[in-house]
Amino acid sequence: MRPYALGLLMAGGIAFAAAAQTQPKNHSIDPWHLVVPAPVPNPVARVVERIPGSSLTAEIIFAEMDDGVYAPIALMKPPGRGPFPLVLVAHMNGGQGTQWLREWLHYGNWTPEQLVGAGYAVAWMRYRAEVDNVYGPPLREGARQGRQVFNRGPFEYDDAIAIARFVKTLPDVDAGRVGYLGLSHGGEMAFKIASEYDGLRCAIAVEPAAGEYLGVGPRPPGSPDIPETRMDVTDDMLRRELEDTRGRVDMSVAGPRVRAIRFPIFVMGRTNDDNMPVFRLSYELARDAGKQVEWKTYAHHEHGFVFVRRNEAGVYAPDPVQTEIVRDAIAYFDRCLKR
Repeated sequence: MRPYALGLLMAGGIAFAAAAQTQPKNHSIDPWHLVVPAPVPNPVARVVERIPGSSLTAEIIFAEMDDGVYAPIALMKPPGRGPFPLVLVAHMNGGQGTQWLREWLHYGNWTPEQLVGAGYAVAWMRYRAEVDNVYGPPLREGARQGRQVFNRGPFEYDDAIAIARFVKTLPDVDAGRVGYLGLSHGGEMAFKIASEYDGLRCAIAVEPAAGEYLGVGPRPPGSPDIPETRMDVTDDMLRRELEDTRGRVDMSVAGPRVRAIRFPIFVMGRTNDDNMPVFRLSYELARDAGKQVEWKTYAHHEHGFVFVRRNEAGVYAPDPVQTEIVRDAIAYFDRCLKR
């Protein structure tokens, strides 16, 4: 190659390198397809909701899930300066969005208000509806043409994990002190979350309907129906039902899931519930696997009694058992999240 041609080539390379160095940064979250020279603001809608009969307000905030859709939470904070420990609240199945949040803030907010009074920020969660009897494998994210691709569609407990990650970014939340209170299906979600995510300090699973998680098979054909609530339950009935249910657990399914539990769980049963054997087994199998679990059961006529709702007169009138379970929940979170 002639010397002057080599010089031109080298000069061109230097010019190209200089141009590359001075090229403005691409701020796009979709850089395969779009050049964005400056960040585009991403406002997150926040709506302040006044809570009737309370000095509290709630912020309804839309949190981004793994797949880019948004789920609402209702965040309440105690007075004073944060960051505060926070309790996520999962009530049974999901769906129904902001309307559900507003109704519960107005008519079923007594229990979260007690937590706020004890010094906790609280976030009611809405997540997508349950897909019946479908669990796992864990959600895995990859990429295709610069965008997300998943090994499966996200489930409701994946949303709860995404919300946990989101609330940790809020300035008034202590990211190292986030707990979880889940009822019924929300209680089962506590176990699913604990088997796949280590970002919570602890959880309370109230009446956890964890039959799917534990791989409990169906009762034999022709078995008598058991009503959801039985006030005449005896210790002998509970013992026989527990033995029967234990015999229907698929340990090849339950064992690996339980051994993967990553944080402490307080399991709260309801003695009068038809699902009481599953509540107890979710505790016993975790205990036998060496996990940090606690257990207590309560006698009550209502599934979901941990969440106190306004009565026909429009007032909150918790009965002694409801007062006890909420007091126990606060005491557990005090040990877990405040020490």
